[in-house]
Order: sequence, then C-alpha cells, then structure tokens
Amino acid sequence: MTSTRRGKVVSYNKWGYIFLIPFVVVYLLFSFVPLVSTIYNSFFENYRSGLTQIGPTFIGLENFKTILTSGEVWVYAKNTMIMWILGFIPQILISLLLGAWFSDPSLRLGCQGFFKTVIYLPNLIMASAFAMLFFTLFSDGGPINSLLMQMGFISTPFKFLSNVWSARFLVATMNCLMWFGNTTILLMAGMMGIDTSLFEAARVDGATSTQVFFKITLPLLRPILVYVMITSLIGGLQMFDVPQILTKGSGDPMRSTMTLIMYLNKHLFSKNYGLGGALSVILFVITGILSLLVFKLSSRNESN
Repeated sequence: MTSTRRGKVVSYNKWGYIFLIPFVVVYLLFSFVPLVSTIYNSFFENYRSGLTQIGPTFIGLENFKTILTSGEVWVYAKNTMIMWILGFIPQILISLLLGAWFSDPSLRLGCQGFFKTVIYLPNLIMASAFAMLFFTLFSDGGPINSLLMQMGFISTPFKFLSNVWSARFLVATMNCLMWFGNTTILLMAGMMGIDTSLFEAARVDGATSTQVFFKITLPLLRPILVYVMITSLIGGLQMFDVPQILTKGSGDPMRSTMTLIMYLNKHLFSKNYGLGGALSVILFVITGILSLLVFKLSSRNESN
C-alpha cells in the first residue's frame, strides 16, 4: 500500500471515530456511569429512616444476601416470567403469521402500506395510555362487564382486576398488543431478505406453503428470531409501566402482578439505595445469563 493510499485510509478512519464520539459520550454519561454507580451503591448500607440518614456504610455482600434470601424476590420473578410468556407466545405467533402474509407475493394483498401502519400504531401509544384504557374497559362498572351482562354471559360484574389470572392476562395482552407490530416489521424484513429462488425451487419440487414455511422460511429466519426473543426477554424483565398503572403500584391481587422492576421501584422510592442497587445488579446478571442461554441454545440448534 502506497503512502498516499495509507494516508487516505487514516483520514477516512478519523472521520469514523469523530462520528462515534456523540454515541460514546451519551453511553458513558447515561449508561456506563450509572451502571458503575449502581454496582458501587450495592455494597453499601444507604437508606433513610424517617428523617435520619443511615449510611452510606460499606457492608460487602449483605445487600445481595438480604435480597436472595427473601422469598419476595422469587415470587416477583415468577410473576414477571409468567406475564412475559403469556404475552410473548401470542405475540410471536401473530407476528410470524402476519409477516408470512405480507411477504408472500403470491397472495397479492392490497393496501399493505395501510395495514402495516395500523399494525405498528399501538407501538407508538404510551404504555400509560394503554393501561388507563384497559383499566377503564375492564373495571367492575366498565363497558366489557356491561356488554357481557347484556349478552347474558354473566349475571354480576366479573372482577377482572381482582382475579389473579385475569389480571395477569390483561397485563400480558397489553404487552402483546403494544409490541406485536414492531415484531411483525422485524420478521417481515427478515423474510423479504430471503432469496426468492429458494421458494421457487421448493414450489417446482411440489412443496406446500406449510412445508416451505417450516423447512425454508423458519430456519433462515433464526437470527432475527433470536434477536426478537432476546430483546423481548430483556423488555419482559424490565416490565413496569403497564402493571404499575393498571394496579396503582400495588401489584394486586395478592401481589400476583408485582414485577421485579416494581419491587425495585419501591426500594428506590423509599430511598433504600443499597438494596435497590443490589437488586439492579442481580437483574443485570439474570438478564445476561438468560440472553446468553437463548443465544447458545439457538446457535446449537442451528449448527445441528
């Protein structure tokens, strides 16, 4: 490589680093520094009791021991995973179905732009607005109960928000409705990137649409599916706004909709920064382990 070409490459690289500066600065200020601060606080006793400030006093791993030995954290972890699974399974199935329809040229669906926009719109609505809407619809004197009573399905209002599984299903339904449009767009983009000659060859060989989907589309879509599952898992572990607003922060009935982030919020609200930091670190580790597990299992299946 001549010195002139080497100089041009260095010049181009310089501009690349310059364009990366805003991202690095934002990452350091709003991600890295808070992460280090959270880990630091997790090793200290630091809370307020009335008007008295206790700490900060270094106590090592005592905060982690307190969190892990309390039965509450495991109950809230179970609640979080149940509501995530209830919302993710229909979300991925609906998104795969819609993605297959919209990306199949043989169906010749009309007004695709309109329907794609409508599908994605719930993703733009604030979670608080969604939660308030569902709270109004499914309250004891809400439209859903009135409609069911007029149709003769029930004689007295069903307490959707006072029943464990109905409350969980409402939270899961809201998360599904909010995110299935985004998942559909991602999966559809992956499907449209598959070489069409593979589908044509399969049809020439007499393969049905179902066989084409399961033997060609789904295996080639695996990287996008892994990405969707990992990001959805991270979002599920961070579930907060919908159950917080729907249950007014109580996690009722019987704390069955209390999530890990709602539990964390209670520690931060009471200014118990030591336990809050420890719980944040535990969530960070759990998220990393589960994401790595999903990635490894998917990579193993792909290699087989």
